[in-house]
Amino acid sequence: MEQQENQQTKPQTKQVTTAEYLNNIQDALMKQITEKIGAMPEGFNKDRFILNCITLIRDMLKDKKKRENLDGISADSIALCMIKGAFLGLDFLSGECYAIPYSKEMNFQTDYKGEIKICKKHSIQPIKDIFAKIVREGDLYDEGVEDGKQKLVFKPLPFNNGKVIGAFAIVTYTDGSMLYESMSAEEIEGVRQNYSKAKDSDAWKKSSGEMYRKTVIRRLSKYIEKDFDKVEQLMAYDEGGGVEFQNGLLSTSRKQTAALPEKVEPVDAFAFAKNNSNQIGGLVLEEIE
Repeated sequence: MEQQENQQTKPQTKQVTTAEYLNNIQDALMKQITEKIGAMPEGFNKDRFILNCITLIRDMLKDKKKRENLDGISADSIALCMIKGAFLGLDFLSGECYAIPYSKEMNFQTDYKGEIKICKKHSIQPIKDIFAKIVREGDLYDEGVEDGKQKLVFKPLPFNNGKVIGAFAIVTYTDGSMLYESMSAEEIEGVRQNYSKAKDSDAWKKSSGEMYRKTVIRRLSKYIEKDFDKVEQLMAYDEGGGVEFQNGLLSTSRKQTAALPEKVEPVDAFAFAKNNSNQIGGLVLEEIE
């Protein structure tokens, strides 16, 4: 009797095929886009965005570790993560932002390239250039104030593979003014350990240089006055920094999750669409040049 009760109370998962799994995600994306279409940036291409998202998830399923991390994450969580990239006009496939499966949720993070794109697009004061650099042992780095003006000198050693000791970011405006921010490696690691939602993710482990540059760009961006068109863009940008951010509008709804398919085979989204009357979840997919 007790064994039967335990079996009844044990959460049930539904085994799905790869096509069904991707279809569920696409349905959730369509729902989010339909509800938030007014928050999308000008020129938003719905079909391209959804196709890119499905391609990204399909590729993640081919990686054993990422596949394991995806197990148990609902289609709603994945869609809510990816829709934040749409709000900001960022592309997952080109590396402007990340969808990171972590702690049974899909987490949204901007990349170094995405941070620069957002600052250039939304800065009230026109930006001429913005970039960040890694500083290694042996590089010449000198910052300070001279005659009341900020000064920064950086001369890296050619092909220097020494230990990373810090990073800095600079923004120059079209009127000739500039701002900069610098952080030691210890400071950046402190941000990672104390504030990152995914401190042990592949983004930190395999692309630490990008994450160092992103972190210092993020700090510099606090001093860049930005004007977002929609509140959803501001909220997505806040969350994209990788720091815990909660708000009912973008919170992940936890529903019954489907178990991942036992075996994953390559899925061609276009071919799948054509074999199903050119539709996936009600969306007609067309090849985009």
